Amino acid sequence: MNESGERLVTVRSHARPEETGPALRELARIAAARGVTLLLDDEEARKHKLDGSEPGIRLEEPLRRDVDLCVALGGDGTILRCLRDYAGSPVAVFGVNFGEVGFLSTVEPAGMHEGFELALAGNLELLHLPAIEVRAPGASWPALNDVALHRKVGGRVAELAYAVAGEEVSSVRCDGLVIATPAGSTGYNLANGGPVLAWGVKGMVVSFIAPHSLSARALVISPSDLLTVHNRSREPLDLTVDGRPVAELAVDEAIQARFVDGVATLAQMVGSSFYLRLRQKFGRLAR
Repeated sequence: MNESGERLVTVRSHARPEETGPALRELARIAAARGVTLLLDDEEARKHKLDGSEPGIRLEEPLRRDVDLCVALGGDGTILRCLRDYAGSPVAVFGVNFGEVGFLSTVEPAGMHEGFELALAGNLELLHLPAIEVRAPGASWPALNDVALHRKVGGRVAELAYAVAGEEVSSVRCDGLVIATPAGSTGYNLANGGPVLAWGVKGMVVSFIAPHSLSARALVISPSDLLTVHNRSREPLDLTVDGRPVAELAVDEAIQARFVDGVATLAQMVGSSFYLRLRQKFGRLAR
């Protein structure tokens, strides 16, 4: 509850309102009954064709950091966007899966009614997620999922040397590498054959994209150790953070990556288990 005594919840959704519209209406109905106001920005209002007459909804609201909760209706990309919006604040993000995998979500659409009731009652468990602080020459970014360096389309094979705590570990010819948090280890890192890090593990994992070596292996790095990656390629490389292009790493330049704990907060249903979620999400895709 904020200083005015209002109970406020931000809502964000993905780009397909025909899928998320019924969920938004159900959430608004429950919110109105509980005296909670949903805050939607201009983009959400246009997307869902809202005119401001809907009970329990306030439109044209900029991002506020004094809300009680953020509800994300979408896939992992939508949930990540919300987690970035509220990084560094106590606001938790509650995700309903309208994506493909939805590993960060805690409720499927079939269970959204119960989920909304519990969420607006404050009956949730909170998981504090770490991030990777990545620094390149002249800039830095927080990554809640992963950081990727990769060769440009049609470019030469990359050569990347990496060091941990000041000690060079290896130099690998590859298409690129991924540095992932535990939450991000089930994404790009897993596709590269890297290990899954359970939520709650402190550390980050480095895995290689199409390595030209039989000895290149993924490495889990201690949370206290600084990782440095040098571009020893003949060409610049693209740097992405949580799937978004952010910079170009020139030849002979380097990035540094450091584990930072407790950056964002994910809301979960009480009793939610990482290992059950792992089986349900990836076991389902394997069938």
